[in-house]
Amino acid sequence: MFCVPSAEFGAIMNITKGGLVLFSANSNSSCMELSKRIAERLGVEMGKVQVYQEPNRETRVQIQESVRGKDVFIIQTVSKDVNTTIMELLIMVYACKTSCAKSIIGVIPYFPYSKQCKMRKRGSIVSKLLASMMCKAGLTHLITMDLHQKEIQGFFNIPVDNLRASPFLLQYIQEEIPDYRNAVIVAKSPASAKRAQSFAERLRLGIAVIHGEAQDAESDMVDGRHSPPTAKYVAAIHPSLEIPMLIPKEKPPITVVGDVGGRIAIIVDDIIDDVDSFLAAAETLKERGAYKIFVMATHGLLSSDAPRLIEESAIDEVVVTNTIPHEIQKLQCPKIKTVDISMILSEAIRRIHNGESMSYLFRNIGLDD
Repeated sequence: MFCVPSAEFGAIMNITKGGLVLFSANSNSSCMELSKRIAERLGVEMGKVQVYQEPNRETRVQIQESVRGKDVFIIQTVSKDVNTTIMELLIMVYACKTSCAKSIIGVIPYFPYSKQCKMRKRGSIVSKLLASMMCKAGLTHLITMDLHQKEIQGFFNIPVDNLRASPFLLQYIQEEIPDYRNAVIVAKSPASAKRAQSFAERLRLGIAVIHGEAQDAESDMVDGRHSPPTAKYVAAIHPSLEIPMLIPKEKPPITVVGDVGGRIAIIVDDIIDDVDSFLAAAETLKERGAYKIFVMATHGLLSSDAPRLIEESAIDEVVVTNTIPHEIQKLQCPKIKTVDISMILSEAIRRIHNGESMSYLFRNIGLDD
């Protein structure tokens, strides 16, 4: 596992005032690795708590130490059973609230249901629902990382710190890819262009954008704008009034805007889950002359057959952070590498507990980052 060293962080990490309690809300032991790393960096012991499933699949939480008047930080990493993960968090938050905790801060590196943050026809904005549930349960502050859409912060009526993993990924590129100066940062779709531009500007590299790939689940085709009938004109309030409809989009042939011939291609995104779009992008880049292909993402969900597909693909390496546990996937696919981000989460916890400014953790981050 690759870990970014920092003299500035290391010098102050173990300095915390009293009254801090650190809990892990996971009943799955494989999800507790990040919590243990954070506790070790802070120089505190993990709080005593039991989280388990009853025979009827109900979640039970038993806090085994006093939290009265204390700052409670609940670390929850998302397992494959995402709904159980959410219930574990909500029940533990409510248990701390009823036990008179001074403040309850959720540390959720990957915010679940973050892709469901827009209205889809007659669906719902699930991330808004989840935010409301967390606030109602008693959460007073949220620490998360690289939200799928930054606007999700507005779903909460409590402070939200949306930390960035890009400094760790950038340093990995600089230290682990020897000839990265011959690289080009690639957006696998126009929607990812802003993130790719941010990486390219910080590394002083060129950028390429793949355009014309198949529509994904977050395209305009599946939101409410295409719910009316497909007739050219639709009757409005009065028979004499007609509402013109937009001309349907026509997907152009796949093209790569930018030169990748004889270069290292580094595809950047926030989430890698269903890898089909990444595999298609890798094939396109290979055809255009890229001789090495890296994928960099913050959250490595890597669901279903993702490890096998990556191993058999043209991708040389997939680099993700440990916001989500993926040790099993790494055993299935040696191409998957991990960057440790426990350092920045530990520092965020320390600063919030000690009442210090968080601006240090957002240095050089612009509005578009």
